[in-house]
Amino acid sequence: MKKDQLLTRRRVLFAGAAAAGAATTGALVTGRGDGSARPVAPAPGPPARRPLKPSAYRLQPLTGYGAPSAAPRRTPVRSEPILRMPARGRTMMLTFDDGPDPRFTPDILDTLARYDVRATFFVCGEMADYNRDLLSRMADEGHVVGNHTWSHPLLTRLDRRGIRSEMERTSEVVEQAYGEPPRWFRAPYGAWNRAAFQLGAELGMEPLAWTVDTLDWTTPGTRTIVERVEDGAAPGVVVLSHDAGGDRSQSVRALRSYLPGLLDSGYHLTVPRRHYV
Repeated sequence: MKKDQLLTRRRVLFAGAAAAGAATTGALVTGRGDGSARPVAPAPGPPARRPLKPSAYRLQPLTGYGAPSAAPRRTPVRSEPILRMPARGRTMMLTFDDGPDPRFTPDILDTLARYDVRATFFVCGEMADYNRDLLSRMADEGHVVGNHTWSHPLLTRLDRRGIRSEMERTSEVVEQAYGEPPRWFRAPYGAWNRAAFQLGAELGMEPLAWTVDTLDWTTPGTRTIVERVEDGAAPGVVVLSHDAGGDRSQSVRALRSYLPGLLDSGYHLTVPRRHYV
């Protein structure tokens, strides 16, 4: 092809491009009487997307990446309850069974709060259900709430279905009122059996008994209760008292007497802790 023919073809192509550009401009601009151009609004279409925030441009890690979290260990099935807790130094635990009872539990909580001491309350479900505000207070003040069955039966006379019902109903109430399910269980009357250990473990609870029994439920007198606690005081000891199930005014007065004495003797009153998740 000759040189003049190539030049002619290029002119034709440039002319066509210019005409197309003029047509596009004419679609967007209209003339006004003063000879100036006025922009025309574009045809409606999908709304423009908002600019993304700077953080949105960052790559987000996928959930499948990273170190895998360790699965929680299952609660062991024991053949006997824990009687005392391993502790360094002069450490003891105070536990109260059968409540909460609005006649006595608030006084016990007041005394514990006065000395900034934490305790463990093994509650019965039917009592806890009517006194949920006291479980909420226990949670707020750092106390531990354990499962003491629903109606305080002798578990050795129940079948597995009955034991499970007693435990599960109480755990549900505790979780609702306290904020988390109980992680400790105590059999009424200290009557444990294989089914109680197995079902308690299935519900994520460890069995905790006691070392020193104040026998306060027999109402032996305030002075006698105090002496039993003071005589049995030792590192790792778990003291059993009651805040319900009868007239517990002696238990209330005894706590006011022996608690400051234990603290003055250098004892640290604490709550049970699980050494695994």
